[in-house]
Amino acid sequence: MSATDSSTARPVTLADYAARARPGIEPDVWDFLEGGAGDERTLAANLAAFDRVSLRPRVLAGRGVPDTRTRILGRSWAAPVAVAPMAYHTLAHPDGESATARGAGAAGVPLVVSTFASRTFEEIAAEASGPLWLQVYCFRDRAITRRLVERAERAGFEALVLTVDAPRLGRRLRDVRNDFRLPEGVGPTNLAGTGADFASPSGHALTEFDPALDWSVISWLRSVSSLPVLVKGILTPHDARRALAAGVDGIVVSNHGGRQLDGAPATLDVLADIAAAVAGACPLLVDGGIRRGTDVLAALALGADAVLLGRPVLHALAVAGAQGVKDVLSLATEELTEAMALTGTGSVREAGPELVGAEGASPRTVDSPGPSGLRREDLHGSVSDPVLDTMNFLNEITTRYPDAVSFAPGRPYDGFFETEQIFTYLRRYLDHLEAEGATPERVRSALFQYGPTGGQIRELIADSLRKDEDIDVCPESIVVTVGAQEAMLLAVRALIRGPEDVLLVSSPCYVGITGAARLLDIHPTAVAEAEGGFRCADLAAAIRAERARGRRPRAFYVIPDHSNPSGTTVPLETRHELLELAAREDILLIEDSPYRLVSPGRQLPTLKSLDREHRVVHLGSLSKTLFPGARVGFAVADQPVTDAPGRTGLLADELTKIKSMVTVNTSPISQAVVAGMLLTADGRACELNKATAAYYGDAMRVTLQALEAAFPQGERAALGVRWNEPSGGFFLSVTVPFRADNAALTRAAEEFGVIWTPMSYFYPQGGGEYGLRLSVSYLTHDQINDGIARLARFVRQEAARTRT
Repeated sequence: MSATDSSTARPVTLADYAARARPGIEPDVWDFLEGGAGDERTLAANLAAFDRVSLRPRVLAGRGVPDTRTRILGRSWAAPVAVAPMAYHTLAHPDGESATARGAGAAGVPLVVSTFASRTFEEIAAEASGPLWLQVYCFRDRAITRRLVERAERAGFEALVLTVDAPRLGRRLRDVRNDFRLPEGVGPTNLAGTGADFASPSGHALTEFDPALDWSVISWLRSVSSLPVLVKGILTPHDARRALAAGVDGIVVSNHGGRQLDGAPATLDVLADIAAAVAGACPLLVDGGIRRGTDVLAALALGADAVLLGRPVLHALAVAGAQGVKDVLSLATEELTEAMALTGTGSVREAGPELVGAEGASPRTVDSPGPSGLRREDLHGSVSDPVLDTMNFLNEITTRYPDAVSFAPGRPYDGFFETEQIFTYLRRYLDHLEAEGATPERVRSALFQYGPTGGQIRELIADSLRKDEDIDVCPESIVVTVGAQEAMLLAVRALIRGPEDVLLVSSPCYVGITGAARLLDIHPTAVAEAEGGFRCADLAAAIRAERARGRRPRAFYVIPDHSNPSGTTVPLETRHELLELAAREDILLIEDSPYRLVSPGRQLPTLKSLDREHRVVHLGSLSKTLFPGARVGFAVADQPVTDAPGRTGLLADELTKIKSMVTVNTSPISQAVVAGMLLTADGRACELNKATAAYYGDAMRVTLQALEAAFPQGERAALGVRWNEPSGGFFLSVTVPFRADNAALTRAAEEFGVIWTPMSYFYPQGGGEYGLRLSVSYLTHDQINDGIARLARFVRQEAARTRT
C-alpha cells in the first residue's frame, strides 16, 4: 500500500508529492486518502478559495530574514503549521503515524493525532520530539472517550481537539462508489476492544458517535482531563463566541461538518469574520485546502494563528516516510518564508489583512466594534502574547486564593522595612547636598523638579559599584532607570537595530527580558541551558546558526548569579570563557545581576568587573537590595559609540536619549531616598544587606531541608522529583513527573492551598513543562515548612493521577 519513488530529485512543490505518491497506491485506497473527512465539493471549495486570494507585494520594507516562529498554548513552533488529524496513516506507509510523528518533530511542528490512528498513542509518543495533540470524537459511550483521553494524556499528549461539527463522517461519494472497506490489518488501533465495528469508514459514525452533543461537553472534557481543549469545526462567528463562552482554549475553523450542505462556505471565506469574533482571546487555527506557503500566509493575514496541513503530509509519507513528512513541512515553511519576504512581512504576527487581495470578489469587511470598543487584533501584537499573560494569570491565582502559601512572588521580605526610615534617609541625602555646597534653591530643585534624564545620583552609584563590586566606571557611563526593567528596555532598544539583529537569551530566562523584547517586536533566540547550567559552546553554536541564516547576533542576556528562575550561578571559569567568546564573536553581554548583595557569603566577580574590552552592559537594581518601592535601577554602559563624523561618546548617552522619550527621568524622591541609604553606609550597599542576605540564605536552607524531609530519597527517586540547591538568591527549580501548567497550578491553589510558578513561563521557545519555580524570599520559616508540606501532598496526588 505504500508508494516508492526512484527519483532522487527533491520535490519542488507540495503538489509534487501527490504526483509521486499516487502510482504506488491502490485506486480505492487513494480515493479514501484523498477524500479525507470530506467529499469532492468540500475540497474543491477550499482549494478555490485559496486560488482567489492574491498577496500584495511590498518593496524596501527593510524587514530582513522573516521569522516564521510562532507560540501557541505555551509551546514554540518552527512555523505556524501543524499536521492535521487524518486517519489510518498505515494506508500510506507501513510505519504510519509513528513515521509522521518523527517527521513532524524533525520539522519542529506539532502533530494532531486522529482518534482513528493506526498506531497506538504510546507508539506515536515514543517517536515524537514535537507536541502531540489528540483529535477527540465524543462517542455515545462516554467511557470510551474518557479512556482514550486518559491514555493520550499519560502518553504525553499536550492538547485535545474536539471535533464538534455534525457527528458523522458524511456520505463520502468515492468510498460509496468503491464500496471501500479497510484492508486487513488496518484499523483504529486505539479503539480495539470497544466492541464497535469500524471496518466501514463511511458509515460507522451514525451508530457510534453521540448525536446529542451540546456545549456542556467542554465542561465534561475538563472534568476528565487537565489538557487544553480546542474545538474543531467552527464555521460561524456565533459558534466561535459560543465556544469562547464555554471556555475553550482554541478554535479550529473547519468545514468538514458543512460538506453535506449545498453552498457550505470554504474555511478561508469565513476566517476573517470568525477572527473578528474571537479577537485574540484564544489561538485560532484553520484547515482545508492548504497546498502552498502562500496559502499559509493568506490564512495568517485573515486572522489565523496557524494552519493544519493535511493531504500533502500523507502524500509525502507515502513517498518517503518520516523524511518525506519532514521535507514537505520544511518546503511549506520555505514557501512561507519566501512569501513573507516578498510581502515585507518580518514575522508571522505582522501578517494582517492589508496583505490580501481577492480576484473577482469585493474586499472582506468586518463589523465595526462601535465607538466605545476596541478589537485586540487592532492593538500591538504584544498584548496577546503569552509572555505578557503569564504574570497576569499568576496574580489572578494569588488574588483568588489569598489563604494559600505562595512561593510565587520574587520580592523582598517585608520585615526589613520601617516607615520612619524613609524620612531618615531623605534627610541624609539633603544633608549631603548641603555639605556639597548646594544652595537651598538647588536642594529644592533636586527634590521637586524632573532632574537630569541620566540621573542625579550617578556619582553615588559609581562609588558604590567600586566599593561593593570592584566595578570602576565613570559616573557618565551610568544611567539611573525606573528599576532594572527599564534598563533592559533601553539596552535592547539601543542594541537591536532591526529584524536582521539578534538578541540571544539564556533559557530559561527572566520573563522581563522576553517581555521587553516582545514590546519592541524582537523575537529573542533562546540558548538552552544544559543540565549543569549555561555552556559557552551552546552560545557559540547559536551564534553560528544565526549567522548562517543571514542575521547579526548583537547581544547575549544572562543572569550570572543565582538566576531567575532556576537559581543557577555561572562558574568563574565560564565567566572568563564567556568574555573571551564575546570578544571573539564581536557581541555584547547584557549582565543582569540583582541577587548578588542579598545572597550570603562571598560572591564571584561580576562579568563587568572582569571586563577589559567594554563587552559588558551591566544592569543593576536597588529595588532588591535597598528599597523595592522606590523602583530605582541603573545601567552601566561604558561602550564607546562613534558617529558618522567621527565623534565618540558613550552608549550611556544613547540610552539616555531613549529614556527621555520613555520615562523622561527617574523619580528624584526615589533617587534621594536610596542615595541617603547609600550615604549612611559610606556607599557600601553590602553593609546594608548583611542581615537580609543572612535571612534569605536561611530561607533557602529551610526550604531545601523541608524538601528533603517531604520527599525522602527513595520516594523521591520513585516519583521522579528532584531539585537544584542554589547557593543564594530567591529561587530554586523543582522537576516533577507531571505537566506543571496553569491547570495544575489552579488545582494546587484550590485543593492544597499552595502556589508556585510554572517553569514553562521562562522558556522563550518552549520547554520547562515538567518544572516549577519556588521563591523563598517572601515567606517566614513556618510558612515555608507548611507550604512545602502542602506542595508534597499535591505532587503525590498529581503523580498518582498521571500514572493512572
